[in-house]
Amino acid sequence: MRLARLVLFVAGLALIAPELRAEYVVLRSGQRLSITGYQLVGENYRLQLNGGFVEVPAAEVVSIEPEEVFASEPKKAEPAIAAPYGALITAAAAKYSVDADLISSVIAAESNFNPQAVSRRNARGLMQLMPQTAAHLGVQNSFDPKENIDGGTHYLRDLLQRYKNDLILTLAAYNAGPERVYTQVPAIRETRNYVVRVKHNFDQRKSDQRKAATPAGFTELKPAAPPAAPTASTALPAAMR
Repeated sequence: MRLARLVLFVAGLALIAPELRAEYVVLRSGQRLSITGYQLVGENYRLQLNGGFVEVPAAEVVSIEPEEVFASEPKKAEPAIAAPYGALITAAAAKYSVDADLISSVIAAESNFNPQAVSRRNARGLMQLMPQTAAHLGVQNSFDPKENIDGGTHYLRDLLQRYKNDLILTLAAYNAGPERVYTQVPAIRETRNYVVRVKHNFDQRKSDQRKAATPAGFTELKPAAPPAAPTASTALPAAMR
């Protein structure tokens, strides 16, 4: 009875909250709750809604996952250095020679910059490392931002090398696992949506940086002729555009 009243209370708060939400909490009862943040406190999850806070026993939470479709316009992507954990991202980028904006875009899609995020498949932390992947990369605490970003960037570097810097295949493998990705993105809806989302965020970051670097009073020049066809590293497959 207590849990049932708690679910009704949380659902009531969700109804009066604004349309923009960041994540879902899935309960054992099958209820999916839209939240704007959460924190693990002892044996309970403290859920943040626009109408307030509520605590739910951790045993009743099946998974916490990013909401893929936002009712309002998504937040504008920030440059990696200005994004949360910018210093850690920049350090990992330099260590593994991986673009800092790519790391930030992956984190934004994986956990929305929540270091305590846990997926329904038990992927953990900012870059959502699976326990076996984290162990292989030497990550002892996936909830530690520094370790997680270092391990996730290391994994990105390995995938980029495996797929010869093909960004699309690298992102697909990061989401679905390299055992499912060979020469094309697998026909998995979640993976295809993930690749599109990360690529869009990454492209927006680069576009914003180019605009910021353009002096006031000037406009960015357009090429007189269409450029050569982009490589697989930068172009999305036609079916995914």
